[in-house]
Amino acid sequence: MKIGNFELKDNVVLAPMAGVTDRAFRELCIEMKCGFTYTEMISAKALFYDSDRTKQMLKVSSIEKPLGVQIFGSDPLIMAKVCDFFNCNEDIAIIDINMGCPAPKIVKNGEGSALMKNSSLASQIVKEVKKASAKPVTVKMRIGFDFDNINVVDFAQIMEQSGADAVTVHGRTSTQMYNGSANWDIISQVKKKVNIPVIGNGDVFTAEDAIRLFNNTGCDGVMVGRGSMGNPWIFKQICEIRNHQPVIFPSPLEKINLCMEHYRRAIYYNGEDRAVREMRKHIAWYIKGLKNSKEIKDKINCEKKSENVFKILNEYKSLL
Repeated sequence: MKIGNFELKDNVVLAPMAGVTDRAFRELCIEMKCGFTYTEMISAKALFYDSDRTKQMLKVSSIEKPLGVQIFGSDPLIMAKVCDFFNCNEDIAIIDINMGCPAPKIVKNGEGSALMKNSSLASQIVKEVKKASAKPVTVKMRIGFDFDNINVVDFAQIMEQSGADAVTVHGRTSTQMYNGSANWDIISQVKKKVNIPVIGNGDVFTAEDAIRLFNNTGCDGVMVGRGSMGNPWIFKQICEIRNHQPVIFPSPLEKINLCMEHYRRAIYYNGEDRAVREMRKHIAWYIKGLKNSKEIKDKINCEKKSENVFKILNEYKSLL
């Protein structure tokens, strides 16, 4: 799939997810045949004001480069100005503008999915970013802010007219958050009305889901979000189906081993203290559904040192 002048290795990609898609996790997904990754959501304003933590989030590993950066904000000039950080950076291939995040603190500031209620401002943001960017510019959106305002078809057309090189559509409204079901029919409607690539997103929890999303919508690409949490194998499994090969599922032992490898990389990139805190949720996702998983999760959540966590996981392997 080609977006602007950039050719993706594959049209199944990893969604940008705050607190999830850091370097360690992105690397694992690439190694599992993910076609492209994005940074976590980056505040344009924080980057503009030179936030060290925000700049840390832009660090890229050699395994995954180049990748996309996703930015959010509501000031067109600031959004355009931060393109200076990316234009000369060969690690960054695409600039994605978040117009779909439903988090209340983001929406309250008129950012993320709140922009779907203000198409003129959204258009101005895309136009300014497009003028300032040397990289393709894409927009991630929802189907509307709420069920009374499902406007994604018109909104996507406006984004195309404003200069967007592709759009990603999550098949839920903002007020749905992640509840209910994603509406893939509307993604299909968007695909029929724009001439730029459309990436479908929402309710892709298995490789079969990804294939159905392709088939049901005619979308150019599929973005996998929550379905990859604790399950980077999903990308490999999608490849297996598309190549008419049997789908191979990881054994409980393989799940724990990859979880531990993820932990080691998190320590390497993020340091001991942060890794111990942030890996708790990842471990819960990896071991979900396994024998005694709640007991193991509760024990790990009480630990403050990685060596103790590794000891628990190694002991757990002998029980599986």
